[in-house]
Amino acid sequence: MAEKKTITFGVFELDLNAGQLRKSGMRLRLQGQPLQVLALLLERAGDVVTREELRQSLWSSDTFVDFDHSLNTAINKLRDALGDSASSPRYIETLARRGYRFIAPVQGAESVATETVVGAAGSADPPPFTANPSRSPLYPETNLHPELEVPTPNRSLTRGLFSLIQLMYLIFYIVALFRLHAIEGLADSSLPTWSATMLFIVAMVTAGIGIPLRCYLISAVGFDYQRLGDTFRRMFPFILVLDELWAVAPFLLIPQIGLGGAFAVSAALLYVPFSERTLIRMAYVKRQST
Repeated sequence: MAEKKTITFGVFELDLNAGQLRKSGMRLRLQGQPLQVLALLLERAGDVVTREELRQSLWSSDTFVDFDHSLNTAINKLRDALGDSASSPRYIETLARRGYRFIAPVQGAESVATETVVGAAGSADPPPFTANPSRSPLYPETNLHPELEVPTPNRSLTRGLFSLIQLMYLIFYIVALFRLHAIEGLADSSLPTWSATMLFIVAMVTAGIGIPLRCYLISAVGFDYQRLGDTFRRMFPFILVLDELWAVAPFLLIPQIGLGGAFAVSAALLYVPFSERTLIRMAYVKRQST
């Protein structure tokens, strides 16, 4: 009869008997091959597990699949669940043309009679995996972001929030261009002629620049461009100026939302570029120069 066995690393816990990965006690949706890959990497934490060893362990010789595609998909799902990155790994390091290595400190439970990872279909998936404490450091890991000193969030969440912000600005620009005459009318009724003209020109120019910028950022996050962190850092001063200019746009809606509402919305928009920078820093750790 199998004894209870769990392997912990950072805030994560792998229950080998139940075939479950938990983060801070909450179960993550990770099953099948990604879970098996994780168990094998944990068993040999600190050592290189070659792609051939993974193929022999997880894919039987009579199974006809695109192994490279299947393994890459499993690794990507695993990294997504762990909030990890191939370019700046905290858990799974890729060794080009060789295999993978689990690099985070691991704490295994006591010796076990036998463990089996249960697959998505409810059947036992071969082979049984056993943690090897002699190969794994036995000191705790804080799992903090290396730059921000906060618990590392799920990359899908941070990238999703960043994309929503870009979509918000994209909608702002498009609506403003479709309603330029309304903006001009509001400006003429409350500003001197030269100021209204300047506002009209600024709205057109910044919207024209902002639309391709937001499309680029959305596509870069969507395709998970690994150098986006470095690129965004270089672009941030320009993005900051652009976003702060558009933060005053709610004051054009004072007749509709009132002075208090315009002030509240504008105050929130003033913070948005800094939240963009933080989200990018969470999702894309700064690349170290060699």
